[in-house]
Amino acid sequence: VQLQASGGGLAQPGGSLRLSCSASGDIPRANIMGWYRQAPGKQRELVATISRTGILNYVESVKGRFTISRLNAEATVYLQMNSLKPEDTAAYYCKFTARGIDVWGQGTLVTVSS
Repeated sequence: VQLQASGGGLAQPGGSLRLSCSASGDIPRANIMGWYRQAPGKQRELVATISRTGILNYVESVKGRFTISRLNAEATVYLQMNSLKPEDTAAYYCKFTARGIDVWGQGTLVTVSS
């Protein structure tokens, strides 16, 4: 499985960005796709995950602001980020998990600043 992420950039506080990540290759039917982020000097943390059957998981700090979704037919996961805060600034990484194996995409940088 290979992952291709896109959609990062610069946003002002209160603004919005949308990340997308597409998986290609031999994709197991049962899988979980998600987004993680790593701010400078901090550990990578979970942002949100979604299973193929639609089970959702969010870190508390983004609940009500971020929405994860996926199109199974296209093996693509999205992260709609609204009401962005400066503390959301980080490199965001897509992750694909299936059969006990994690595959990471390249990071896409999100900067929230006025």
